[in-house]
Amino acid sequence: MVLAKRQLMSDKEYKELDQKLDKGLKLAQRRMLEEKALHNGTVVVSNAEGKIEYIPAKEVLASY
Repeated sequence: MVLAKRQLMSDKEYKELDQKLDKGLKLAQRRMLEEKALHNGTVVVSNAEGKIEYIPAKEVLASY
């Protein structure tokens, strides 16, 4: 049995995929923040010292 060789992505294709994934993740994060803000929810984040903080989603969205 002969298996076809898979062709790897070119640098251009890799960059395009990376940009699409980044854009989609940012959109999903923004939508999550908007939904949480709508219901006066909080977002759990880690501060500079690594401690967990609970911040109102509206506050995070305002600085997003």
